[in-house]
Amino acid sequence: MENRVTDLFKIKYPIIQAGMVWCSGWELASAVSNSGGLGIIGSGSMYPEVLKNQIEKCKKATNKNFAVNVPLFYPDLDKHMEIIINNKVPIVFTSAGNPNLWTKKLKQEGIVVVHVISNVKFALKAKDAGVDAIVAEGFEAGGHNGIEELTTFCLIPLIKKHIDLPLIAAGGIGSGKTMLAAMSLGAEGVQIGSRFVLSKESSAHINFKNAIIDSKAGDTILTLKELTPVRMLKNAFYKKVEDAYLKNKSTEQLRELLGRGRAKKGMFEGDLEYGELEIGQISAYLNKIHSAKDIIEDIMKDFYLTRKKINEL
Repeated sequence: MENRVTDLFKIKYPIIQAGMVWCSGWELASAVSNSGGLGIIGSGSMYPEVLKNQIEKCKKATNKNFAVNVPLFYPDLDKHMEIIINNKVPIVFTSAGNPNLWTKKLKQEGIVVVHVISNVKFALKAKDAGVDAIVAEGFEAGGHNGIEELTTFCLIPLIKKHIDLPLIAAGGIGSGKTMLAAMSLGAEGVQIGSRFVLSKESSAHINFKNAIIDSKAGDTILTLKELTPVRMLKNAFYKKVEDAYLKNKSTEQLRELLGRGRAKKGMFEGDLEYGELEIGQISAYLNKIHSAKDIIEDIMKDFYLTRKKINEL
């Protein structure tokens, strides 16, 4: 399959693995890239020296393109970008911040820049900043999210109406059917997170993976909008958050409740009670751990089969 997304990233399939904190290190990124997609190292949970080590290992594990996702609110942002530039990472996905901060500098270094947005306003800002492509992420997605609660299938045609850059759909996508549906609305690629969390190469804790397998429809919720909206599985920690809202706790009290390292505790260390378990609504659809290669092959097989059935209608 060839389109502007595959051409831009020099990949076989327009499947991008999301850069997820505590779940997407070099093992997953290299496995996805070696299987024809675009693997991404999620730097949001990494100290600068850890990121440098991850990039070096990824380069040894694949000769294909890969990317690094950088949340623009990260405290060591300058150090991360310096490491990315010095190590000649070919593609950077930025998120959670102003794309004007680093887009120009990264492009001057020959790096392809993609920005993640959740509404038209930020899509236009990303375009004006000069990004090469945009990820439009609906509120079905796991982890940090947009506050407006726009669904992916409302967001994609809205963005497409205003912008002609290569568009990548994210949120609620984990099969060939949903990939085809997103592309029929104007996307030229898809970014997939939750399904890759449940891969063999993911660095997510096995307890977290099993919790995803056991989850049902309605088991995730978007909350903590006063701080930064996040979709996660309901657990004892979420019940504390829910109780805080019922008691009209302040934003500062919510911040104290969240504390530090809550996502690491849940996703990486496997604390299913008091950790933050970031995952998308599609978790209810997932029921088995597969290799990244098998996931991509299954998605593409489903994509082509579904397209054939639709053509026959």
